[in-house]
Amino acid sequence: MTHASTQPTTRGASAQATTQGASAQAVAGLTLFLGLALVFTVGFAHSSTLHNAGHDTRHAMAFPCH
Repeated sequence: MTHASTQPTTRGASAQATTQGASAQAVAGLTLFLGLALVFTVGFAHSSTLHNAGHDTRHAMAFPCH
């Protein structure tokens, strides 16, 4: 009677880990880009309402803005 191997293949696990790592990096990069875009867009906005909303949010999160 032959038994099938129950050991997982390292090639499949390695490819999956690489894909997950690349996906996590893409999400982190997109999050960083959107966060910086939001901070700079609101920070340099000419609309006083938009600027004040961002300004108050930064103060609420203890983010130094001036």
